[in-house]
Amino acid sequence: MTGQPRLDDHLQRYSETSSHAPAVAAAVDAIAMASIEIADLIGTGELADAAGVTTGHNSDGDLQRNLDVQADAILRRCLAGLPIAALASEEMREPQIGDREGRICVAIDPLDGSSNIDVNMTVGTIFSILPTPDDPGLAFRQRGSSQLAAGFITYGPQTSLVLTLGDGVDIFVLDRRSGCFRLARGAVQISEACEEFAINAANRRHWDPPVRAFVDECLAGVEGPANHNFNMRWIGSLVAEIYRILTRGGVFLYPSDARPGYGDGRLRLTYEAHPMAFIVEQAGGSASTGRERILDLAAQTLHQRVPLVMGSSNEVRRVEELHCDPLLAASVSAPLFARRGFFRL
Repeated sequence: MTGQPRLDDHLQRYSETSSHAPAVAAAVDAIAMASIEIADLIGTGELADAAGVTTGHNSDGDLQRNLDVQADAILRRCLAGLPIAALASEEMREPQIGDREGRICVAIDPLDGSSNIDVNMTVGTIFSILPTPDDPGLAFRQRGSSQLAAGFITYGPQTSLVLTLGDGVDIFVLDRRSGCFRLARGAVQISEACEEFAINAANRRHWDPPVRAFVDECLAGVEGPANHNFNMRWIGSLVAEIYRILTRGGVFLYPSDARPGYGDGRLRLTYEAHPMAFIVEQAGGSASTGRERILDLAAQTLHQRVPLVMGSSNEVRRVEELHCDPLLAASVSAPLFARRGFFRL
């Protein structure tokens, strides 16, 4: 791997392309450096100081672990001093206003999937970089299509950085011998052939009929309308799910459902759905709520939640078609188990 291009060289070339580019490149470089420290911390497992211990709940009500707090602190420290007008994090109640003359604003999910830490599964960091609006206080109410860059880091067998600077998607892998990220895959494209779908099937009884109909079509395999067989996957870590889709295709669904608190989905628009949608679209895929394009949405609050369907475009389009089916739409008010499916309850 030592002959592969380095991330810092990639960012240096990009920094010469526009007025925003130097600030974006500096932020990406800082996040990459932070991720090396986070990877080392996570890599110690239970030897880390209270790695799996919960510290309460974050500002959005989710269970907060010691490592969530530590990862947030590392990222904020590495980003400090950069010309960033506003910084938002899953671990912060409100955005932090910084350098009002800064050209960019940054939103981060410091440790996505942290509930998987105890079972040694892949977790990660997600980030979104936006231009600074006239009022930095409104930075995170922009549409997802306004993003200048987005990316995520996976902490797994390798520490990988998936990055879009608005012109395709590249995957860099941490070369631990040299302490830098090197290009592993350039111009990543999501396969049009969809062989896998990911959803938490245990929640089927709570899904709206269009989601149940789509999953039933997948389960029907070659005997159904999809006319080919699927494998079902579910890791429960957004970064791991999307990394798999980028490298071998597929579709991921985290829909809204009938459970209390899940009516608007569970993933956060600003620092989860927006950056992931930007990456997926840049790789030739699609990202939707099931009814509308994720990147067309603007958050009204920092921690706003949203349903999410993303991956191979044909499958995302099929989910949207099912949401527009008048018969399925009418059945939303029907008894919960009126429609038979492959999971018989």
